[in-house]
Amino acid sequence: MYLVIFILFHLALPLAFVPWLFSWTGLIMVPLGNYIFTSIGIGLCYHRALTHRGLNMPKWLEHFTALLGVCSLQDSPARWVAIHRKHHQYSDTQPDPHSPLAGFFWGHMQWLYDENPSLSSLDLYDRYARDILRDPFYYALEKRLMWFWTYVIHAILFFLAGLGIGYATTGEWMGGVQFGASLFVWGVIIRTVYTWHVTWAVNSVAHVFGYRNYPTDDSSRNHWLVALATNGEGWHNNHHADQRSAAHGHRWWELDVTWLTIRALEKVGLAWDVVRPSAKLTKPSSS
Repeated sequence: MYLVIFILFHLALPLAFVPWLFSWTGLIMVPLGNYIFTSIGIGLCYHRALTHRGLNMPKWLEHFTALLGVCSLQDSPARWVAIHRKHHQYSDTQPDPHSPLAGFFWGHMQWLYDENPSLSSLDLYDRYARDILRDPFYYALEKRLMWFWTYVIHAILFFLAGLGIGYATTGEWMGGVQFGASLFVWGVIIRTVYTWHVTWAVNSVAHVFGYRNYPTDDSSRNHWLVALATNGEGWHNNHHADQRSAAHGHRWWELDVTWLTIRALEKVGLAWDVVRPSAKLTKPSSS
C-alpha cells in the first residue's frame, strides 16, 4: 500500500504547475500545514509526547494532536512509536529499521515499502507500543485502518472547505471548485509530500551530514536545514544524546519551534512534566 500511495502522490506533483490550481491561500497551506499537522502532530505528539514521554497533556489534547499527526499520513500513532523506539534501541546497527548506513535511499524512504515482516508483526507492537495500545483511542485507530481513513476524510474536508469559501467569495460554483481544488492540491498533496521528505530527512540526512554536539554511539548529526524544515527535529544529535528531553535545540541559536510550542502549552497549563535537557550532558563543543 505504501508504494502505491507514494507513487500516486508524487505523480500528482506536476499539478502544482497548473495555473488554474494555484492560489496564494493554497501555497500558504504548505508551511502552515507543516507546522500544524507535522510539527505539532508528529514532532510534538507522536515523537516527543508519545514515543519519549517528554511531556504530558490532557487526554483530549493528546488525542487531538495525534489526529493531526494522522493527517500527515505517516502511519498510525502506535506503529510510528514502535518503529521509532526500535530505531533508538538499535540506532545505526543492523536491526535499526531505517539507518542510512545501509544506503542513503534506504534510510530516507526505501525501508517504508520494502517488505520487512519484523515491522508488521504483533511482536513489534507488543515490545515497543504496548503502553500506547492500552489507550482505546489509539487501539481504535489501528482497527480497519481507521488512521488512514481519517486522513482521507481530512483531505475531503480541505476540498469542501475551499468549495464553500470559493462559492461564497465568487458567487459561482466553478469559483468554488477552483478554490477547493487549489486547497486540495497545495494543502493536501503537496503539503503531504513535502512533510514526508523533510521528516524522512531526519532519518537519512541527519545521520550522514551535519555536526555533532555530543559523542553518541550512533552517527546522528545536527543539520540546520533539516531543523528549519521540520521546526526543530533536525537537531538530531542533541536528541539522540538526551532522548527524553522535549527540547531538541541545545545551543541558543538552534531554533526549535516545536519546543517553543511546548513551552507555550506549559505556560497555559496544557502541558506538564516537561522534560528539559539533562544536566549530566557534556557541554556542547564550540566546533
